[in-house]
Amino acid sequence: MKLGLQKKLAAKIAGVGIDKVKFNPDNLKDIKEALTKSDIRRLIKEGTIKIEQPNNTSRFHARKIKIQKRKGRRTGPGSRKGKKTARKPRKRVWIDKIRVQRKFLKLLKSKNLLTSKNYRNLYLKSKSGFFRSRRHIKTYITEQGLIKNGKK
Repeated sequence: MKLGLQKKLAAKIAGVGIDKVKFNPDNLKDIKEALTKSDIRRLIKEGTIKIEQPNNTSRFHARKIKIQKRKGRRTGPGSRKGKKTARKPRKRVWIDKIRVQRKFLKLLKSKNLLTSKNYRNLYLKSKSGFFRSRRHIKTYITEQGLIKNGKK
């Protein structure tokens, strides 16, 4: 018994592949007589023709990974593409660094631990990129003895 036409019609109606269409072996005679789309629709409704669910790719693992990434995980060297400066530009690194240094110098000046002359000198040094970090400024100040009150 050839039922290729009926399979094709059922697949087209259901919007699935031909392999997902299953016929009930008890009612093959009824299926053979169905030649129009409306006949096939009726048989699908009755349950004579069954349509299997398509096997879709599961999103479970993708969602799990997304949650981990939101927490800041999975950012190791194996996940990175591009240079270090592609992830955080040089300018942004500079801005962050200089802001910390200037804030520190302002704090020292406001506490009267630096003279205006020393403050200006250190400010210009930090502007020129002389200091690597806040700690570097601290060590430089202690080595040079630039603290006014002698305490730090």
